[in-house]
Amino acid sequence: MEDLDTPVLDDHMHLDPDHGRGIDAVEDFARLGGTHLLVVNKPSWHLGVEPGDPDAVDPEAAGEEFREVFERTIEVVERASDVLDGRAWPVLGVHPGLISRLVDERGFAPEDARDVMRAGIDVAAEYVADGSALALKSGRPHYEVSDAVWDASNAVMRRAFECGAELGCAVQLHAEASEDMTEVAEWAEDAGLPADRVVKHYAGGRLAGPIPSVMSEKDRLRVAAESGEPFLMETDFVDDPDRPGAVLGPKTVPRRVRWLLDEGHEDAVRRAHVETPRAVYGIDTVGTLGE
Repeated sequence: MEDLDTPVLDDHMHLDPDHGRGIDAVEDFARLGGTHLLVVNKPSWHLGVEPGDPDAVDPEAAGEEFREVFERTIEVVERASDVLDGRAWPVLGVHPGLISRLVDERGFAPEDARDVMRAGIDVAAEYVADGSALALKSGRPHYEVSDAVWDASNAVMRRAFECGAELGCAVQLHAEASEDMTEVAEWAEDAGLPADRVVKHYAGGRLAGPIPSVMSEKDRLRVAAESGEPFLMETDFVDDPDRPGAVLGPKTVPRRVRWLLDEGHEDAVRRAHVETPRAVYGIDTVGTLGE
């Protein structure tokens, strides 16, 4: 295995325990020098879970249906930790694209879809509360939707902020491309969750409001490295055999860390892989090496 003489964290990766590369992808990451992972549950429908009944909406019962997704994610994270020199942590929640699946494909009213998704967030929060998961995942669609769906999605995201504030945990967001999400950060603050515990997944190198989890492309990383601001690095590896070239592969973050070091950005590497993970998630990427 390559030793980059630093912890190397991929802040947002998916692992499919049944149909994808799974632990083989983790082994690729580790061989190139990767040490730590935040593994986000795949969208529920990708794992065959279609929560709720539009003709008899019972949000609490629908929320319970997400447990299968969360449990399977926790299991694959435990297996990933066995491969890594550091460890992996689960990030659990409800993909914001679910609202379109519920409303457009399954006939839910936006308000009912909102309630189902908030119930899923509540169940994810239980895993954070008992220490089985590190953080929550929420957000809103990154594509055009109706005003009713937009409002419902924002209500789901606000519930995630409320849960994060109550638990003292970070919230990762899947949302539209933007360099300014100060309004969303203010919503988090209003709920009692500090803005620096809100992470914008799939971010560019510059972002006002939440902490950017920067897609590990050189142009984006150069901006983040030179900014002097906190940031994280990710691939959003989707582990989908039907989309083998989608987003970035599991070797990308360690390769980009090597590139940043070669470019003289040692301080930025420490920021992204030691200081920001500690500040945002409360994790010790140095102290967990060799566990």
